[in-house]
Amino acid sequence: MTCAPIVTFLIAGVQKAGTTALYDYLAEEPGVGLSRVKETHFFDDDTLDWSQPDYGRYHSGFDAGDKRVIGEATPIYSYWPNSLERIRAYNPAMRLILLLRDPVARAWSHWRMEFARGVERGSFGWCIRQGRQRLFEQGPVGRPWGHDRELSYVERGFYGEQVERLYGLFPAAQVLILKSEDLRRDSAAALAQVRAFLGLPEGAPPRPREVHVGAEMDYPSPFTDDDRAFLRGVYARDQARLRALTGISFAAP
Repeated sequence: MTCAPIVTFLIAGVQKAGTTALYDYLAEEPGVGLSRVKETHFFDDDTLDWSQPDYGRYHSGFDAGDKRVIGEATPIYSYWPNSLERIRAYNPAMRLILLLRDPVARAWSHWRMEFARGVERGSFGWCIRQGRQRLFEQGPVGRPWGHDRELSYVERGFYGEQVERLYGLFPAAQVLILKSEDLRRDSAAALAQVRAFLGLPEGAPPRPREVHVGAEMDYPSPFTDDDRAFLRGVYARDQARLRALTGISFAAP
C-alpha cells in the first residue's frame, strides 16, 4: 500500500541507552506527535512484504494530528539487518537519532534484563564468550544469520559498524548521535540538541527521569574485571572506527 511518508524522525538506537527516557521527554513537547506505543517494530518486521509494504498500517499507529514533527523510537533499527534500508525507502529525508552507551556497560545491562525476564540462564562471562556462538546456530525461522533480538549482548555494541552503515544510507546532517551519559547527566542540554536537530523551538528544561533500571535480584555471576577487559578487547577495533566517524569514544573505566 503506497502512502506518502508522515514520519519525520526515528530514535533508531541503541537498546539500553536511554531511548525510553528520550521518547518520554519528546512526548511532552507540544510540537511533536509520537507513535502510541514507543516501539512500533515496523522496519525490522521481516514477515512483511517489503516489495509492497503497507505503510497505511504503520501510519495507523500514530496520533499525528496537525503535528509536523512525527516520530517513534525502536532502538533495534540501527542493529537489525535491512531496517535502515527500509527506512530510506520509506523516507529518504528521515532524521535519525542514535543514543550510544559505553558498549561494555550496555552488554551487562542487556544481559541483566534478559536474565531477569527469564530468557537467559547462562552466566554473563559465558554469554559474552562461548555464548556468542548461539547467534550463528539454527534459530527461529527467519532470524538473520549472526543476529538475535534477545541474546545479542555483544553484537549490539559494535557502534562503528552500525554508524558506518547509517552514513552510507543517509547524509550525516540527517543523523544526531548523543551519548546516553550526557542525556542522564544534563538532560536539558541534550534535549536542546534534539530540539534544534528536529527544528523545534526552545523549551523549558525537562524533569530528569530514569526508566527501565535493571531489576534488583540475585544474578548468577558478577561483572568481573576480566569480563570488562575481554569486552574492551572485543570492541577495540570497532571503537576506533566509531571515533574516526564521529569523534565519540568511551573511556575504559
